[in-house]
Amino acid sequence: MKELSIEERAVKVAQYIIETEDTVRGAAKKFGISKSSIHKDVSQRLLNINYALAMEVRKVLDKNKAERHIRGGLATKLKYSNIHDEKKRNVF
Repeated sequence: MKELSIEERAVKVAQYIIETEDTVRGAAKKFGISKSSIHKDVSQRLLNINYALAMEVRKVLDKNKAERHIRGGLATKLKYSNIHDEKKRNVF
């Protein structure tokens, strides 16, 4: 498979994030590169490549950042409800 140039990768990552509303972490996992690279691609490199696309992806990333505390709270709730369920099962 042909390797993408950095510019092509930045555009592909931005399109993916916009279409799926995925997080930087999710995009990093999908593309197999670091979160730092994803962030640099969409917040710095993309500004010089396609400004309009950069502004669209910025909206999604800002939305994800605003919702981050909710996802974290839900993950914590799920973690501790699973621990509580395990303790209940071990009592008998």
